[in-house]
Formats: sequence, C-alpha cells, structure tokens
Amino acid sequence: MLSKAQIKYIRSLTQQKYRKEHHVFIAEGDKISREWLKSSARVLHIIALEEWIGDNVGLIARHSEAQVSTVEEQVLSSVSLLQTANKVLLLVEMPEHKEVLPDSGWSLGLDNIQDPGNMGTIIRIADWFGIQNIICSPNCVDVYNPKVVQAAMGSHLRISFFETDLQEFIESGNIPVFAATLSGKSIYDYQPMKEGILLIGNESKGLSPELVERASHQITIPRRGGADSLNAAVSTGIICSHIVAI
Repeated sequence: MLSKAQIKYIRSLTQQKYRKEHHVFIAEGDKISREWLKSSARVLHIIALEEWIGDNVGLIARHSEAQVSTVEEQVLSSVSLLQTANKVLLLVEMPEHKEVLPDSGWSLGLDNIQDPGNMGTIIRIADWFGIQNIICSPNCVDVYNPKVVQAAMGSHLRISFFETDLQEFIESGNIPVFAATLSGKSIYDYQPMKEGILLIGNESKGLSPELVERASHQITIPRRGGADSLNAAVSTGIICSHIVAI
C-alpha cells in the first residue's frame, strides 16, 4: 500500500524540477519495467499489482535496493501517467551525469526538441543505429520526462545524455558535423561514415542559423511530394539509415 505522502511524491515527479531535485524519474508499463529490472540501474521503488509481482519474482529479486509495494488497480491509477494504468510503475534513480563530452563515433545533437514523443522516438532511433551519445541544447524537453521515457521504450539504458551549448560543442571537435536542413545536399550523395555529429532542429523552426553556419555539411532528404516538412524523429531515422555506418 502507498501512503498519501508517497502518492504525492510520485505525482511530483511529473515535474522536471522535482525529478532534478530528487534525481529520480518514473518508468511505467510492463515492457519498460522489465527492461529496467533486467539492467543494473538502481530501482528505488516497484509499485505493482499483486499479479504482476507474482509473475516477476525473479526480476524483482535482482534489485534488493528497491522497495516493493503491492497495490490495487485504483491506487496504481492514482499515480499512473497513462490514460489507462498498466500493471507496474517504477521509480528509478537517474544515472550519474557525465561531464566529458564525446569526441569520436556518432552523436546526435538536438536543438530545441520540444515534443516528448519526438524526443523518446529519437532516443529509440539512436539506440537502433548504435548511436550512444545524445547531446541536447538546454532548451530541449527533459529526457527523463515520463512521456519521453515511455516513447523510448527502455533505450535510455544504452544511451549517454549530455546537455550543453551545441555551438560550443561542435566548435570544440574535429569530426564532421551534419546539419539537417531543407536546402542541403541530398543524403543519397553521401556514403555511410564511422563518425560524425548529426544536428536535428526544432519541430517547427528547424536548426538555429548559428548551428547551420558552423556545420561542415548541410544535408537534406530529397522531397518528391507536396509536404513542406518531415517530423523530427522521422527525419532522424531516415538520415541515420543512410549516413551512419552499421
């Protein structure tokens, strides 16, 4: 059972300031929870229906650090962020913040990505293509926003996240920088490469002019139809499939 104070605390984690204050985020749902419990992540609290706990005794046993609370459906619904509450919700400790920015391999540089669904999908795409580093500008949506975690489906476990000024980051490196724009060179003119930084901009405004100016390459996905733009996450997936060496 959960106390009123615990319910209030869990609900507070929907806000970024409290996630940062407590260094804790929410992972919710059967598949996502299993992913986190299979990992070495520090799980602080497992809140689940009795049936789910009974079916996952082995996974739960891997996390002796976690408090386990068996709850009824209505209690789980009271703290759930989903339209229909799933069977389980985890409170997970955020990993230690990494200070040293990557200087090799592939990285995604995200400029002012605001939509949690886009951010979560981009994280999942990075995981699919083996891109281990995502560098976010300070005005991006929080990567531990519950909707981002939900959309990423466990891919947080295999990605390192950084937050910094993207302009300073690309100026400090010496690997190719590819800015996704509407007027760049076709991605089909490039061969897959072993390293680089792919810059993806805001859903409606694109990349800032300062970042585009400093990129070593401006690239685009050739358009045949009449749509005036592509979703940021869709663009990321298409570009990665052509220029990131697998």
